[in-house]
Amino acid sequence: MTNRYSFFRLPLNQQRPVQRWRSGRALAGITLLSLLLGLSGCKPYISIGKSVGGFVHPVSGHDFVHIENDQWERDNALLYFYRPHSQWASEEIESPSVYIDDAHYFNFRNDSFTWLEVSPGSRHIQMRRPLLGLEGLGSFSLSMIVDAKLNVEPGRIYYLRYSEVEPPESNHPELAEDHPLRSGDLQLVTREYAMQAEEIVSTRFLNSDLLAPNHAAVSIVETNEDDDYERRVDILEEEREAEIERLKAEGKYNEPSWFWPFGGGPTVELESDKKLQELESDYAALERERERKEAAESGDGWWIF
Repeated sequence: MTNRYSFFRLPLNQQRPVQRWRSGRALAGITLLSLLLGLSGCKPYISIGKSVGGFVHPVSGHDFVHIENDQWERDNALLYFYRPHSQWASEEIESPSVYIDDAHYFNFRNDSFTWLEVSPGSRHIQMRRPLLGLEGLGSFSLSMIVDAKLNVEPGRIYYLRYSEVEPPESNHPELAEDHPLRSGDLQLVTREYAMQAEEIVSTRFLNSDLLAPNHAAVSIVETNEDDDYERRVDILEEEREAEIERLKAEGKYNEPSWFWPFGGGPTVELESDKKLQELESDYAALERERERKEAAESGDGWWIF
């Protein structure tokens, strides 16, 4: 199969000299470039220190097993990611990064699996292939493997299979034909397909260590909820501006006086303001519930003295 980065994926008998990162200048240069790019105001996508591939650092975790039911809440959803073994993947010097809602969680090495507990709703899944740890800047990506949104439901478990060599034998029946996770290297598959021989059951846990740290195998529900809230606020603020412009055109808006710039405003209550107030009220209730759970888990109570 044709290599995407022939510089980093030579035949096995020729790869050893390349792995020495001759003089270290390439890595130092990419680090400096990344810092400079970060100053540009656009978000840099970087996985330096995390992107080591399976050829350099094979996965050594335990054999696949589903996590216990009491390790995740059924009000949320569970995503399993797995990458079957292949010769192509086993020769990787660098492994691709996985992002959920624009946050990096792990780099996907050969013959591995991991999981994430997520909040129900639309979760944005992206995979980027790095070059010496640098993946992109803002909307520019060196190599975007997948860019898709997956609607997840409470209490459900989803299996995401990544393979550059061989696609799954069947498509997920719940996905539309044009869904990005129905074709390409990362695909949503059914539990039955994932559990068949030579698939997820033969993979090993993608453990986190000093050579290849990751932030997977955890609940990211609170992060998802916070991100969803911020996105909803942004949408409603744009909606509010559009609503004000419409009211101005309908003559339902009083412009402020030249001598008192703090006056004026719409003559009717804004629907977007109602939605914002409701959203803020729901989020405040969510934060109170988090505090209640945290207090219950820590065993805090009142002392009588």
